[in-house]
Amino acid sequence: MGRMMTDVLMYTLARIALVVVLTVVIYYGAKAFGVQNLPTYVAALFGLVIAMPLGIWLLRPLRQRATASIAVIDEGRRAERERLQSRLRGEDDA
Repeated sequence: MGRMMTDVLMYTLARIALVVVLTVVIYYGAKAFGVQNLPTYVAALFGLVIAMPLGIWLLRPLRQRATASIAVIDEGRRAERERLQSRLRGEDDA
């Protein structure tokens, strides 16, 4: 469970960092091109919209590792549920 939490947390933090970096680039890039009154929330919204598809490619290794960790936990839960249902039906061998 600890490995899954670490992998999912790292992926989540990477997604947030990507949005923050894009927001800063958009905000200061706009200022460099002469746009002086760009609201920060507009830059943040553009950063969020751009980060969604960009994160699919840039963060693929982190996403795959998090997905694999979740799959391991899910498989353990599925096996435990099947053992419990087997015991409830009276099919317990042990």
